[in-house]
Amino acid sequence: MEANGSPARNTATVVLGAQWGDEGKGKIVDLLASEMDLVCRCQGGNNAGHTVVVDGVEYDFHILPSGIVHPHCVAVIGNGVVIHLPQMFEEIAKNEAKGLTHWRDNLKISSRAHLVFDMHQEVDGLHEKERESETSCGKKSLGTTKKGIGPTYSSKATRNGLRVCDLLGDFSYFVERYRSLVALHKRMFPALEVDVEAELARYAEFAARLRPLVVDSVSYVSGALAEGKRVLVEGANAVMLDIDFGTYPFVTSSNCSAGGVCTGLGLPPRSIGHVYGVAKAYTTRVGVGPFPTEQLNEIGELLQERGAEFGVTTGRKRRCGWLDCAQLRHSNMVNGYSALAVTKLDILDSLAEVKMGAHYLLDGRRLDHYPANSAELATVEVEYITLAGWCTSTEHVRAFADLPDNAQLYIRTLERLVGVPVKWIGVGKCRESIIGLM
Repeated sequence: MEANGSPARNTATVVLGAQWGDEGKGKIVDLLASEMDLVCRCQGGNNAGHTVVVDGVEYDFHILPSGIVHPHCVAVIGNGVVIHLPQMFEEIAKNEAKGLTHWRDNLKISSRAHLVFDMHQEVDGLHEKERESETSCGKKSLGTTKKGIGPTYSSKATRNGLRVCDLLGDFSYFVERYRSLVALHKRMFPALEVDVEAELARYAEFAARLRPLVVDSVSYVSGALAEGKRVLVEGANAVMLDIDFGTYPFVTSSNCSAGGVCTGLGLPPRSIGHVYGVAKAYTTRVGVGPFPTEQLNEIGELLQERGAEFGVTTGRKRRCGWLDCAQLRHSNMVNGYSALAVTKLDILDSLAEVKMGAHYLLDGRRLDHYPANSAELATVEVEYITLAGWCTSTEHVRAFADLPDNAQLYIRTLERLVGVPVKWIGVGKCRESIIGLM
């Protein structure tokens, strides 16, 4: 019983990216989803990318919750997600060809989720071109995925957007709103070309395919918790890309932190239980923006090559650097992690020495906070701790005590600097390549 005498509530478990994304959240979600009834996405769109390897088959997910690989799991796309239907159905088809045949029974889509249209993607690219042409004024590209995510959230914020429920309701209303949305974007970008009639015909077909999958996700997820079902929330992107707490403006357009779980699924704060952060044993970033521990040298090249650091969604090469504990402390402050999962420890196996950024210095003084201003962040100096490497493979290790002593010290130093215990360590791509600590 709770303090007020009412029955204790079941709570949702949350998995979030603790850095700039690409941390290997899919592996931890896959691990936890084996014991869950629902796996939910709460924000972002198909600008995210999660990879799950099952029995040697590699599944790539961009809009689908990666927990859908488990036949017993219901996968919920929440109201905070923005959905490009053509690419969602394409993603379903690709994974179905790999053996994911149970999705028809397991996939649930929120009636309140907003729709990404092709014109949003076109506008995304046009905005980037505008920024690139204004470099003389100090502006530059943000390095977006050009998936239309920002323009769709913009339509949502200005109350011009269209939702799944609009598509499945009175189609004449959808037609009217869609024409108005096109006209609005053409006023901003006169060269924008949209075949309105063809798009409307296409979305009439999508409506029929979509209808069996749509639910009121707020009551659906809340009802599942009330029934005692186990719910996992799978964050997309990562906290350092959060529009409020990340390295603005080099961020995504949604709240990738714990607060996005409440707004993106309609869950009250007391329904959130454990929050797990996922971090690589080093740091990567796709696109532009400040990166204090980046290594533009042979170390960065080694991490990129050994870690196969290419974006799942864009294929872009990831920038690489040492682990940034100052960043992780900020990430923890925002999300309140119950524990961390540290992935890709094996990528460091060949290094004679390893470093981690312990603190930031600005004008010679140690900072006690993470800079809000990206220009200021770009000027900080990093105070490093240097540790001896272990120079032996960890790929087949399955117990913490069996890790080399120096690898154990690396993890314990991370825990001390960040102030959060480590619960899992990833040492390879496969499901089995993980060490449990707690």
